Amino acid sequence: MSVSVLLQHLLPLRLLTRVAGHLAQNRHPLVAQALIRSFMWRHGVTLHEAGRPMPADYPSFNDFFARKLRPGARPLAQSRWVSPADGTVSQLGWIGAGRMIQAKQRAYAVDELLADAELARHFEGGRFTTVYLSPRDYHRVHMPCAGRLLGMRHVPGTFFSVRPDIVRGIDSLLARNERLVCWFEHPQHGIFAMVLVGAAIVGSISTVWHGQVSQTGRGPIRQWAYRGGEPATDLAQGAEMGHFQLGSTVVVLMPQAALEFHPGWQEGQLVRQGQAMSHV
Repeated sequence: MSVSVLLQHLLPLRLLTRVAGHLAQNRHPLVAQALIRSFMWRHGVTLHEAGRPMPADYPSFNDFFARKLRPGARPLAQSRWVSPADGTVSQLGWIGAGRMIQAKQRAYAVDELLADAELARHFEGGRFTTVYLSPRDYHRVHMPCAGRLLGMRHVPGTFFSVRPDIVRGIDSLLARNERLVCWFEHPQHGIFAMVLVGAAIVGSISTVWHGQVSQTGRGPIRQWAYRGGEPATDLAQGAEMGHFQLGSTVVVLMPQAALEFHPGWQEGQLVRQGQAMSHV
């Protein structure tokens, strides 16, 4: 076991996440600007693509971290499926025997990730991809294709880091961390799902139709059903669907025969929201 993985088991991750969340919400200019500018320096973040291009434009670290981009910064590729986020492709592949790959030599169960055996059956024989959002990435998540929202499930869990070296060292990490499962229906492709996985120091996860979803790591699973008529239940390809407060991971599960991956969509590849995920 590496030192990094050992620390994940020893550190009070729940407490650290709660403290980080309070700091990130602080709107005192001295506190907010110190956090923002030190973060930009440490991670090499620039604001040339942001809708608000100056650090002083952001009243809190959360506002800065979940910043929107200027219009046209992420044009959509002409593809049936596009990247839901900026980040790194950490995994992709087939879903078989109810299992998918978390990292090399580490598989995990789809029904555990989704906390729903019936929903998991929709993806048998389908495909999946996982995109890791590092701290320096743009942190709004968008629709990989058009879809009508059917349901959302908040699953409490642990707060392990989702850094690639940690994911490789902890079994079923993505199915153990706190996460938000959202599933949609596409008129041609059928049902697909997006799982926004929380992590250490992630203050919260929000969606455009619900707002912030409380993140405590404890309590019962909560579920919402959408039957049409609610605001923002029909989302176009490329439309924003949610965002993280600090880095995390998005898992996209697609039904059988939904796509062939684009040749440029490979493990370890840096990707940008809107670029082609499927082969045209």
